[in-house]
Amino acid sequence: MYYLQPAFEKKIILAHDLPQRLTEIKTKTPLVFTNGCFDILHRGHVTYLAQARSIGASLVVALNTDASVKRQNKGAERPINKLEDRMAVIASLMDVDYVTSFDEDTPLNLILLIKPQVLVKGGDWSIENIVGSKEVIANGGYVHSIPFLFDTSTTKLVTKIRDHGN
Repeated sequence: MYYLQPAFEKKIILAHDLPQRLTEIKTKTPLVFTNGCFDILHRGHVTYLAQARSIGASLVVALNTDASVKRQNKGAERPINKLEDRMAVIASLMDVDYVTSFDEDTPLNLILLIKPQVLVKGGDWSIENIVGSKEVIANGGYVHSIPFLFDTSTTKLVTKIRDHGN
């Protein structure tokens, strides 16, 4: 028996392929952009991504590369999951239209390249501190800081696992 590659794999855009696929990405507007590590996916992540997608017609999610995650001071063991696996999991979500990655400490270069109409981050970010907010607003776009609905995080999950669920 032969099984086809899952359709969600087509949502993954490797960083070096991004310039060639910009026209495709920009077909549905408003385009929403967000970024993060998305290491161990949890309810907070999927709720946030669904809310981000509801703001526009399509959603691009940019993930920190493994090296970029390591520079974020999230702990020596992070990321738990390698980039290719994190990208596949995020791409499998119905609310996500495209997934890419960035190796820098911030996604500013991606934001400047993609030029989203909407930029979103989680509620722990004030709008003025969201990387790319000034640039998106200057281009006539909008920036949202989406409040958390669930008190969960990958760091809390890793701590719980390390402490054997206590």
